[in-house]
Amino acid sequence: MLTNKSFPAVSLVQHYGSSFCFRMVHTRRGELYNKCYRLLGVNEQSDQNTVRQAYLTLVKKLHPDSGHPEASAERFQEVDSAFRILQEKFAKARRGIVEDLREEVKVYDIKHTAPQHRQYLSFDGIGYGTPAQRQKQYQTVRAAKAQERVLEHRLSKAQATETAVMKKGDYFKKHEIKTKYGYDRVVEDLIQEAISRGDFSNLSGFGKPLPDHQSQNPYVDFTTHKMNKIMLDNGFTPEWITLHKDIRQAVDALKEDLRQLRAKLGPLPLSVREEQQWEKWLEQQQEEVTKINKMIDKFNLIVPMMNKQMVQLSLERVGNEVLEKGKHREEMVEDARQSTAKTTQTDATNRSSVLGFIGSLFS
Repeated sequence: MLTNKSFPAVSLVQHYGSSFCFRMVHTRRGELYNKCYRLLGVNEQSDQNTVRQAYLTLVKKLHPDSGHPEASAERFQEVDSAFRILQEKFAKARRGIVEDLREEVKVYDIKHTAPQHRQYLSFDGIGYGTPAQRQKQYQTVRAAKAQERVLEHRLSKAQATETAVMKKGDYFKKHEIKTKYGYDRVVEDLIQEAISRGDFSNLSGFGKPLPDHQSQNPYVDFTTHKMNKIMLDNGFTPEWITLHKDIRQAVDALKEDLRQLRAKLGPLPLSVREEQQWEKWLEQQQEEVTKINKMIDKFNLIVPMMNKQMVQLSLERVGNEVLEKGKHREEMVEDARQSTAKTTQTDATNRSSVLGFIGSLFS
């Protein structure tokens, strides 16, 4: 029985005309196998090896590239399809599958398929261009969809967390508390009952702040916190703390030396001779800066918190800061003069007060 199926893509049939033909044939399974045997030119009782030899003989003649006078692409297609159908029949027989030869089967006969539409059979029909370009576009679309699914999962998870406990009430409203799991409801009920009985009112330290030794840095893991606590309780200080202290003292000493050297120079802008002298002093401090930077590198390796790491010291930056903000020679002289004047005034005031006190005794 032959029926012409309308097929949803009627526009394609109208566009390509008679070159596009789609037929669906209803036939019995036994008749289909007999037709395949006749196409291969063998007996209906032939075994798999005989069918294979006949197929190879026909293929050598009918292949379009064989150059044989009987070469035909259409007949080659028919022989190849018949051979594949018989191969499936022999495979089912080896597995012990018994087929009903009277059963009707559908055979789709496609005479022509527009090659420009074959690309939509792969990559879920996404993209255009060459296969490599379409694969990249397909991967991009898949990554975007995966990202959307992850975002939706996170949003749903956050909403579930927010609505896990929707309302908190007193003991009589404990059943209005919405929880995510059943055992959370049980625990919440037990806690509310204990609070209503006053079991938590007579605890030691009730209403008092927690002791300092129980405070813990949330950015430090529990093991590191306990190790540091044990070391501090036994009089030991972690190495990174002592090293940080040494670095601070070394940097302060370096800045103090530079301030003392700056006090020997005049105000900005410096003269050529003073600039040369200042650069010479900075070169002499370079070795100390190198030692400090080595200490900083070691500190960054052993410090347990990333946000506590230090940046290496720059001699040029420190020197410019001291040069701009440090006191120069004239300011030091002025400060010394003011200090001397204050000392003299204070001594005179003390002397007059002492003399006045002595005079009051004899008056």
